[in-house]
Amino acid sequence: MEIFDMLVWGGAALTLLGLAALLWCIVTVIRIRRARLDENAFRARMQGILAVNMGALVISALGLMTVVLGIMLG
Repeated sequence: MEIFDMLVWGGAALTLLGLAALLWCIVTVIRIRRARLDENAFRARMQGILAVNMGALVISALGLMTVVLGIMLG
């Protein structure tokens, strides 16, 4: 296995990790909305989920960039 193949597979793994975190965020927000919390409690929970969501987007984007880089160089 060449280094470029490892870049592609590593990037794919990062992308899947980011997508899994995004799905977790979606499910968690749906559960919070169904709980019918008051606005302050809702905002407090959403702030934590927003941080995870942004991190998941960054991880997924880095994974996709790594896949493209591995394909272009390989």
